[in-house]
Amino acid sequence: MHVIVVFIDGVGLGEPSLENPFVFTETPFLKKLLRGNPLTRETSGFHNEEATLWALDAQLGVSGLPQSATGQATLFTGINAPRRLGYHLNGFPNQPLRELLAAEGIFASLREKGYRCTFVNAYRPKFFEKLKQGLPGSRYSCSTLVTYYGKLPFYNLDDLKAGKALYMDLTNELLNEMGFSVIEITPEEAGKRLVKIGSNFDFTLFEYFISDYAGHLADREKASRVISRLDRFLGAAVEHFEPGETLLIITSDHGNMEDLSHGNHTLNRVPALLIGAESVRRKITPLLRDLTDILPAIQIALAAG
Repeated sequence: MHVIVVFIDGVGLGEPSLENPFVFTETPFLKKLLRGNPLTRETSGFHNEEATLWALDAQLGVSGLPQSATGQATLFTGINAPRRLGYHLNGFPNQPLRELLAAEGIFASLREKGYRCTFVNAYRPKFFEKLKQGLPGSRYSCSTLVTYYGKLPFYNLDDLKAGKALYMDLTNELLNEMGFSVIEITPEEAGKRLVKIGSNFDFTLFEYFISDYAGHLADREKASRVISRLDRFLGAAVEHFEPGETLLIITSDHGNMEDLSHGNHTLNRVPALLIGAESVRRKITPLLRDLTDILPAIQIALAAG
């Protein structure tokens, strides 16, 4: 069994309102997958032979708006990070969260059980200069840190050009804007590449965070463009994998982009959209309550294979 997780930063299950870009944006793949329903809270509980949509609590029993550092640390360790800290932490993980990621990180946990794992995001050359120094400083994402603590290789732009990695914007457009000469690809090609890469591993993780950025801007056009690209990307990925052999999990750390009436995070639950391997989905869906349940769900899916 191959498990692929697409982590999309800052996406909750919002109301079916005109401030929700999942309502006013055309999403042919998601609409077809969910039998005409939008990706909103009312669609939570959907299940058929192709997909399951569940809503996960991102607040985790701690007052205040869910934030990135604690939400992602929870997803990538299975431990309630905001409860451990006593508050929700935005931005990058602090020292207690770094210690949690080092001790309980998803890649180290899965590799101990013998699973082949990869983080498919490619990094720019400047990152590798820091990597030689052991990643000093505090401005590294949870995904970067669990990859580092899990002793996995990081992919560079040569890997990206060879089709062995993906850039965080899917298409490489941002790299070219920064002056790197990389051939731009379509979201469809990115989806196809994700599945091809994932076929060589038991567990594959890809992170997309432009969604959270678009939500903070409260920019309808940018948010709609982000969702359209994600819809094309996910549709192509599903088109290229064998449902009985692969489970695709799409989830997030907190709400944001689903409500463009403001530029802040939300209290909305976040999606756990599961596609493929129906027998596995039936096993894990009843266990999904909050962000702490994603890592155990991955472990169950891998064991089922």
